[in-house]
Amino acid sequence: MELLALNDYDRASIRKFIWNALREDIGAGDITSNAILTGEENGAARTIAKSELVVAGGDVFGEAFRQVDPNLIFTIMAAEGQDVDAGTLLAEISGSLKSILMAERTALNLLQRTCGIATATRAFVRAVSGTEAIILDTRKTAPGLRFLDKYAVRIGGGQNHRFALYDGVLIKDNHITAAGGITEAVRRARRGIAHTLKIEVEVRNLAELEEALAAGSDVIMLDNMTIGDMKTAVTATAGRVPLEASGNVTLGNVRAIAATGVNFISVGTLTHSVNAADISLLIQ
Repeated sequence: MELLALNDYDRASIRKFIWNALREDIGAGDITSNAILTGEENGAARTIAKSELVVAGGDVFGEAFRQVDPNLIFTIMAAEGQDVDAGTLLAEISGSLKSILMAERTALNLLQRTCGIATATRAFVRAVSGTEAIILDTRKTAPGLRFLDKYAVRIGGGQNHRFALYDGVLIKDNHITAAGGITEAVRRARRGIAHTLKIEVEVRNLAELEEALAAGSDVIMLDNMTIGDMKTAVTATAGRVPLEASGNVTLGNVRAIAATGVNFISVGTLTHSVNAADISLLIQ
C-alpha cells in the first residue's frame, strides 16, 4: 500500500521517523520477547477499536510492522476516514509473533495519535456544519510529526493552515512589536516577499483590525476576540479580506464563532492536546 497521499520527500521523512521511533523503543533488542520466544512462533494479531473513532494512518501503522519484519502480512480492514464503533476490526497482522510484539507499541502509538486527531477534527467539522466556516489546524504539532498530524486533520475533514514558517506569511504579535507596529510590519513583509504571497496579520482588537485593513493585509486573524467583536469585525470588513478566528476555540463555542460569519477557525487543540484514540492489539 502507498504510504499516505504524500510526495516522495514526505514519505521518506515518515519512513525515517518510524525507523528512529523503532530504534528508540527496541534499542539493542526486545529482552522480554527474546527471553520468552524462540523466534519460530508464528501467529496473528488483530487491532480493535475500543471506542468510537475516525480511522486515520492505517498505512503508517502498517509501515512500523513492515520495517521490523518485511515478511509480516499486514491487512487493513477499515478505510481511511471511516467512522467506526467500538469493537470494529481495524487491521490484522500475521507472521512472526516476536516481530509483531517488537513493533506493537510504536505502531499503536502512531495509530492512536492519528486516529485521535482525525476524530477530534471531525467533531469540530460537524459542529460547524451548515455554516461557511472552515476548520483549520495550526503549527502546534509534535516536533517531527507534523506530516502525520496535518494528514490526520485532513482525514478528519479539516483543512491545513500553513505547514511551516517557509510557506506562508503570518505576522503575529511579536513580529508587530519587533517591527514597531502593524503598518510597518506589513510594509516590511510586502517589500521582502514575492508578489505571489499573501500576508496574514494577527490582530487583538478592532483598532488593530482597522490598521491591518489600511495596511493592505490579505487575510486577518482575529486573536482571542469576543463573539461580539468578531461579529463587528465581520461587518466592518464587509468581505474585503478573509477573516480567521483563533484562540481558545472549543467544541462548546465553535458553533457560535462560526455563526459570526468568519471564514476560517483555527483550532490548536486538534494537534497540541491530542486525546489518543483507544485501540488495542491482541494476539490470537
